Amino acid sequence: MANSLREVKQRIQSTENTAQITKAMYMVSSSKVKKAERIYKGYQDFMLRKANLVHQMVAKASEDFTHPLLTERPILRTAFLLVTSDRGLAGAYNSSIYKALEEKLNELNLEKQNVLCGAIGKQGFAYLKRNKYNLIKDTPTLVRDDVMFIDILPLAKSFIESYLLGEIDKLIIVYNHYINSLSLEIRFEELLPIMSLKGKESSVDYIYETGIEKTLNLVLPMYIEDMIYGIILDAKVSEHSARMNSMRNATDNATEVIAKLQLLYNRARQGAITTELIDIIGGANAIGGDA
Repeated sequence: MANSLREVKQRIQSTENTAQITKAMYMVSSSKVKKAERIYKGYQDFMLRKANLVHQMVAKASEDFTHPLLTERPILRTAFLLVTSDRGLAGAYNSSIYKALEEKLNELNLEKQNVLCGAIGKQGFAYLKRNKYNLIKDTPTLVRDDVMFIDILPLAKSFIESYLLGEIDKLIIVYNHYINSLSLEIRFEELLPIMSLKGKESSVDYIYETGIEKTLNLVLPMYIEDMIYGIILDAKVSEHSARMNSMRNATDNATEVIAKLQLLYNRARQGAITTELIDIIGGANAIGGDA
């Protein structure tokens, strides 16, 4: 009985330690959600202004102006860019993206051999490599909590270059869109070719020293890179939110387990005390009977 009580006590202590860790991780993730959400919302304003500017430039370009990034062509090979996390402990944040990718491939009747994939985040890269997808890069693109544009620039340029060279005909980015702290949504954004530019008409008439066409040749690739960066900021908010909820659930589960173990321990201890009392009373009665 003593060994049993000791084991239950050790399990209670171990679970309490786990609960302290998960509670601390919840608080850290909660703080990161607020910071990442503030950065993402600020970047949305920048992207809106940039989309308006690019929209006006394309609208004012000559009618015979064409650019590969704006031109739709027969789709022979599709590329997917997965935005995942570098670490786990985020619930279904990563696994939901993997499942959505598989469903999308089945929906489009695409085989793994006919798609080119890339991943932002160590978890997504490991998944693609483990499942033998064609990778655009042999090394993972890691993303720190404070997302830096320079981190994703090489991978973004790789996809744009592959599109311009005709190695891919469509680029789709798969990520978790942040709705609120309790809701995330898997989204598929078709970035290439640029099918539509959502912007507002402006009465401002800009002067382009090198001409609109040459300016667009520089701006359009930058626009795609900025779009990818904005999506990663969105996904990073989702990641912190998913980890925050996961750690909160883990803390709640640990607290529930502790309560059950404590009840078990108290019952076992009460049973041990009762057994000892019975032995003492029985011994005292035996001694009194002999007298």
